[in-house]
Amino acid sequence: MRGALGRWLLHPAAKPLVWGLCLLPLVWLVYGAASNQLGANPAEALVRSTGDWALRFLCLVLTVTPLRVITGLPTLARFRRLLGLFMYAYLWLHLLSYAWFDMGLEIADIARDIAKRPFILVGFSAFVLLTPLAMTSFNRAIRALGARRWQLLHRAVYVVAGLAVLHFFWMRTGKNDFAEVFVYAAILGALLGWRLWRRLSR
Repeated sequence: MRGALGRWLLHPAAKPLVWGLCLLPLVWLVYGAASNQLGANPAEALVRSTGDWALRFLCLVLTVTPLRVITGLPTLARFRRLLGLFMYAYLWLHLLSYAWFDMGLEIADIARDIAKRPFILVGFSAFVLLTPLAMTSFNRAIRALGARRWQLLHRAVYVVAGLAVLHFFWMRTGKNDFAEVFVYAAILGALLGWRLWRRLSR
C-alpha cells in the first residue's frame, strides 16, 4: 500500500492535481464575488477568507515533514514548496484585499493603520518574514545560499506560525470568539511541538 502511494506521488499528474486542489478556494471566492454569494459584506468576506486559507496552507506546509517521517513516504517532500508558495499567494491576496477594500489602496493610510493597530502590525510582520522565504524557495537560491544557511533562513516559518496565531487571536478579540483560534493554535502547537520533541530526542 505504501509503495503504491509512493509511486502515485511521483506520477507526473500528482503535482497538477495538487495545483488544482490548491486553486479551488480562489475559484470559489471569485465565483462567490461574481455571483453575490459572499454575504452582506463581500469585501470583509474576501479579507477573512483569504486570511483563513493562508493559515490553513501554513498548517499544511508544517504537516508535510511529520507526515513524511511517520508514514515513511519521502516523496511527500516534493509538495512542500508548492504548498508554501500557495500559502504566500493567499497571504498576498489577504493583504491586497485589506489594502484595497478597507483602505482604498492609500499607502499613507495603510502605513498609519499598520502602526496603529497591533493585530495588523503582527500580520504584516508575518508577511515580511515570509517574503524572503518565498523568494528563496527555488533550487538556484538553495545553491547560492548553501543548504545550511537556507535551512536556517527557512526556520523563520516557525516564527511566522506564532505571529499568525497572535494575529488571528487579536482579530477575534473584538468579537470575543476564540473557538477557531484555539483550533489553529492547537494544530500549530502540535506540529511545532513534534519538531521540538524530535530534535531533543536526537
